[in-house]
Amino acid sequence: MCVLTCYISRRGSTPIQHAIKRIHCQLGQPFLRWAGSKRRLVSVLRTYWKPSHTRYLEPFAGSSCLFFSLNPPKAILGDVNADLISTYLEVKYRPDALIRELAKLRRGKQHYKKLRSISPAELVRSARAARFIYLNRYCFNGLYRTNLKGEFNVPYGGKKSGNLPSADVLKLCSKRLRRTRLMKGDFERVLQQARTGDFVYLDPPFAVRSRRVFSEYHPDSFRDDDIARLRKWMQKLDRKGISFLVSYAESAEAHVLAAGFACRRISVKRNIAGFAGDRSNSIETLISNN
Repeated sequence: MCVLTCYISRRGSTPIQHAIKRIHCQLGQPFLRWAGSKRRLVSVLRTYWKPSHTRYLEPFAGSSCLFFSLNPPKAILGDVNADLISTYLEVKYRPDALIRELAKLRRGKQHYKKLRSISPAELVRSARAARFIYLNRYCFNGLYRTNLKGEFNVPYGGKKSGNLPSADVLKLCSKRLRRTRLMKGDFERVLQQARTGDFVYLDPPFAVRSRRVFSEYHPDSFRDDDIARLRKWMQKLDRKGISFLVSYAESAEAHVLAAGFACRRISVKRNIAGFAGDRSNSIETLISNN
């Protein structure tokens, strides 16, 4: 049975807790924003990683905030989003060229719309990655959404989107990615690499039908049959004695995934609403086999 175990919020934090959070962000800060990011849950998610784990696997990478926080000795990161993985590769192998390209870009709605209209195929790889990071930073709420042609179509996010990642952040991320294998494609590609001693973190795009939850991600977004495939893989990993953790919005689908496994329910404030006043607390289900 799932139990509501904690409430994740900025309210009530002491100055010491704020200082710890700032230090934590400096030590393990992802360079991307991402809708559905688990940044506010990282302190809880970290507790599932054990010193005995030898490798970290994450087949739904997104911003990979848990990976950057843990800084595991070895890792495999995968995602169906080819542009995302290409960007990770540039950060890993060619951070200096990427930093130079980012320095050429100006902040503003018109520049955003102009860059959004350019096809990534027209750009060299460092400029393509800079475009991805720029659009990710300044788009509405860090969403990744494409039309049926695969063209990024998220509107400009305004002045509250923060700044582009600094050169220091990109270089630190590059250093941490050097011990990481990057894979493009369906989540099963990464899970097929899992072996004893690994820790597998699964944070799939939501396929929740019962209420409005953000799920626009890619033309091949998560669907009900993907939930069934994921459930089979959870059972397979468990039979092999491979540790896993799944994070999913509280829903009927989450109950299907959780059956027979350890489960925690955590209240967390989501950032997906259009205005801060409309953002509300929702329940995240954490499912594990240890």
